[in-house]
Amino acid sequence: MVVWWRWKRIMALHAAHWGAFYPEVRNGRLVSVRPFEKDTDPSPLLSGLVEHTYHPTRITQPAVRVGWRPGESGTARTGRCAYRQISWDEALSLVASEIRRVGAQFGNQSIFAGSYGWSSAGRFHHAKTQLKRFFNCIGGYVGQVNNYSFGAGMVLLPHVVGDIGLLSGQWTHWESLVRNTELFLAFGGLPARNTQIESGGCGAHKHKQWMQALLEREDCELLNVSPIQDDFPQAKTWCAIRPGTDTALLLALCYCLLRDGTYDKQFVVRYTDGFVELSHYLQTGVAGAPCSPEWAAGICQVSAPFIEDLAKRIVAKRTFIAMNWSLQRADHGEQPFWAAVALAALIGQIGLPGGGVSFGYGSMNGVGNNVRKFKTPALPTQTGHESLVIPVARVADLLLKTGKTYAYNGKNLRYPDIRLVYWAGGNPFHHHQDLFRLEQGWQKPETVIVHETHWTSTARRADIVLPATTTLERNDIGTSSSDNFMIAMQKAIDPVGQARSDYDIFSDLSVRMGFGEQFTEGRDEQAWLRAMYKDAQECSGEQFPTFEAFWEQGYLEISRQEVPYDALSQFRADPLNHALDTESGRIQLFSQQIAAFGYKDCPGHPVWLEKQEWLGGALAQKYPLHLLSTQPATRLHGQLDAVGPSRASKVKGREQVRIHPDDARSRGIQDTDIVKIFNDRGACLAAAYLSDTVICGVIQLPTGAWFEVGEDEQGNRIEIHGNPNVLTPDRGTSELSQGCSAQSNLVDMCLYHGPLPELTVHTPPLFVHN
Repeated sequence: MVVWWRWKRIMALHAAHWGAFYPEVRNGRLVSVRPFEKDTDPSPLLSGLVEHTYHPTRITQPAVRVGWRPGESGTARTGRCAYRQISWDEALSLVASEIRRVGAQFGNQSIFAGSYGWSSAGRFHHAKTQLKRFFNCIGGYVGQVNNYSFGAGMVLLPHVVGDIGLLSGQWTHWESLVRNTELFLAFGGLPARNTQIESGGCGAHKHKQWMQALLEREDCELLNVSPIQDDFPQAKTWCAIRPGTDTALLLALCYCLLRDGTYDKQFVVRYTDGFVELSHYLQTGVAGAPCSPEWAAGICQVSAPFIEDLAKRIVAKRTFIAMNWSLQRADHGEQPFWAAVALAALIGQIGLPGGGVSFGYGSMNGVGNNVRKFKTPALPTQTGHESLVIPVARVADLLLKTGKTYAYNGKNLRYPDIRLVYWAGGNPFHHHQDLFRLEQGWQKPETVIVHETHWTSTARRADIVLPATTTLERNDIGTSSSDNFMIAMQKAIDPVGQARSDYDIFSDLSVRMGFGEQFTEGRDEQAWLRAMYKDAQECSGEQFPTFEAFWEQGYLEISRQEVPYDALSQFRADPLNHALDTESGRIQLFSQQIAAFGYKDCPGHPVWLEKQEWLGGALAQKYPLHLLSTQPATRLHGQLDAVGPSRASKVKGREQVRIHPDDARSRGIQDTDIVKIFNDRGACLAAAYLSDTVICGVIQLPTGAWFEVGEDEQGNRIEIHGNPNVLTPDRGTSELSQGCSAQSNLVDMCLYHGPLPELTVHTPPLFVHN
């Protein structure tokens, strides 16, 4: 690996999840940001950083919820709480006391330490890692595993193709796809909005250049399989599929190859296990009938002739199947990923240049980037002492189902009795589903403690709120294993108000609780950065500059592999010496291990299972619109919601919901009208945006509008800002992975006739001073 760096630096560089940039500071105050010169397609979201840093919702002093202390009257944790600002000394004493009390009275298994890792691009001030390190020092807590993004795939794919990183780093490189692919089959599209972001930050946004390169290939067909056309606007063909039915289409394609004898028999014999079970299902598995194109057409609303023709083309051309992460955030979300692997195996091009299957293209910026393997700097989390871990999407169940058992990946687990929630980094009242249900569960713990930069919906539902610094107010190292840059994130401004870094907060708490040396190891921020950099340098075994040179330059650039990587190429070349980490060492078309779990909602091979909520089911008579809650183009999750492109995109302060003109016309809805979207779980307000880029029967409402509750014209509680997660179902994808099932979601929509409730979530909460 060749690492390039220069000695001359003009201005201190920094990084966010939206990319690298130069902060301009005057008189100690951030006034503007300039994108990194290596980034030819910088994200416009960087423009919101200045306003975000000094926004009125910035938390500037520790605070305690009025009503939390014994004998004090106040409102419950419902987002309309009043707070009393206190000193850091009092706040840290209260926090340390609560941790000791709950641990002594109920045991550490009553402490839930939650986080979701998007609070910082920096690897040292990574809130989730800091939180885990602190509570490992205590000796026990309830933690989380997996993620909302691809939680079902995270559990399934190790059973099917082994732990080879197909979801998190071992993707086929774009260079190989551009050179070799003749049919790029994108299930869920390749949404450019998602490629603005990268966990750990990015030095350069490359999605646009790869799309242009594919378009210049006249012999490469781009096919978008999605209910939304502009999920992949460059595609020459749009297969406008009904949401949640991708598995049926994939199985029908498998059936055609089996029926016609056009599948790669040699590949199946040498590289797969379980073909007999899968082929039997394809021919007889759906109520005794085959998974034929005619069968799939009725489910997917895609014509049988189209499926027949596509089945011929995928074996005649070098075909690459790209599966967006969003496909598995649904009931039985494991099935489309498994069916895609099965189809790619029958085609027989897995491991060939530009062929096969992979996951996450169009889901983040780094997917498919050519980056040599190197160790990213990381803070050690100490020895793991979690009393228990739950799938991240089961937070509300954890709070509401004390003592209840649940199945997860072959195990039967029990929810403990949570008395203390400690949350640092992330916003569960953004990420989670069925927010009214989460709000109900949020009342159960005796104490909720939150580290936050701004008064988000989660901070407004905490008992003790500790103000955290933003990345601009501290030093760090930003990098991702799928990005070619490591960024020296140099402190640009002093902390706003009394904000402190998570590390400083946990360091002081650890001293108060008697394990300060264990947590800090005697190192301050800069000493940790040097140690982490040195560890990455030594473990990578490659040429890195000294830490001083890296810090002076502001970045280093990791070179690319000379030969672009193709997923599973080593396995294809030598399946014995590069056997997969599966039960047979091969690709599992059928898994005896999963079958032995006995899960009706995830049997031993890919199957079509009818969703609880989809347009082909009975519930569609009551709720005839399928709501897709997607990552927004104007922010990252809920970050930057109150500023910049996000604020500018709203209508009357409300998020816009995209609806087909025919669906709008039948409901008397016109462009920019305020509408109510509702189902049995709740309702929210939004502004209508008419567009024929979504199919009839489908609406699209991005996530991330800060959750705020008001009342509708009948006095019922309603979300008034446009947050779709009051509507999404809070149920696991299956007993195998217990992932997020947000995309299996039926609703209806009508004009909103009542007075428009006032939005207050972008202003600070009420403070009392007595």
